[in-house]
Amino acid sequence: MILLPLKIIHVNFEKINKIDAIVKSIYRLIIYGRHHLDDDLLDIYLNGMHDLKDLVGIKNAQMEAQNDQEAEEYLSNLKKTLDFVMEEIILDNNFEKELQLFQLLRLISPETNVIHPNQYRNTLIQIGSYICPEPNMVPQLVSELFYKTLNISNPIVRAIYFHHELIRIHPFADENGRVTRVAKNWMLMYNLYPPIFINDAIEKKEYINTLSNSFKHIDKSPNKWNIYTGQFFDQELDRLLANVNFLFETVNKIGLEREQKLINKKQ
Repeated sequence: MILLPLKIIHVNFEKINKIDAIVKSIYRLIIYGRHHLDDDLLDIYLNGMHDLKDLVGIKNAQMEAQNDQEAEEYLSNLKKTLDFVMEEIILDNNFEKELQLFQLLRLISPETNVIHPNQYRNTLIQIGSYICPEPNMVPQLVSELFYKTLNISNPIVRAIYFHHELIRIHPFADENGRVTRVAKNWMLMYNLYPPIFINDAIEKKEYINTLSNSFKHIDKSPNKWNIYTGQFFDQELDRLLANVNFLFETVNKIGLEREQKLINKKQ
């Protein structure tokens, strides 16, 4: 397996610029809005993030679990994981080390970590028609991925690229999707973007099919950007754009409610 070369990445920067513009609008609302106070900034932002965090947990549990009991257990583990991620972000720790992959695996799937504690997989894995790299290649590929990712300047592109390539490597015996999506959201949230999550079964099927087609085409032409890889990046940008809008609406609603209270007091 050859990692996707950085020089061929082709993403829709129009969408990225739109996302960045909305994020800036959120901060303008908080910092300059008449009905927002400076000492409210952290609380308001975290309220919006916690709302999204709950959605991330619920949506992922619905998508990943096979039954109600598994969904409840998964949701509990995921909430612990997201709490850990937010604590790390507050401590100014971005996701950029291999050790953090194992930290996430231990939190989100303790049972998987017990089977192979602090180790990458030692078996061959196939996803549909795509055969993942040989186990002996995994450590080198993961190290190379972290190195490459640090050389991507845009944090959104960096997070999506890491997601795409780590799933392609499939470093663990199980729970690769869960760990990868939390790692991606750690990168995004560290850079003050909201997390990305899959909304429903239809979107999950689209997500899996797009990744599968992307992997197959990269295997055939590893140095060529293909339509399916482009689709995956575009779909992730659409999900992020939707959540940025959600966060803006959350913050704006708080200001509007305060404004209405002041109007009611004056009447």
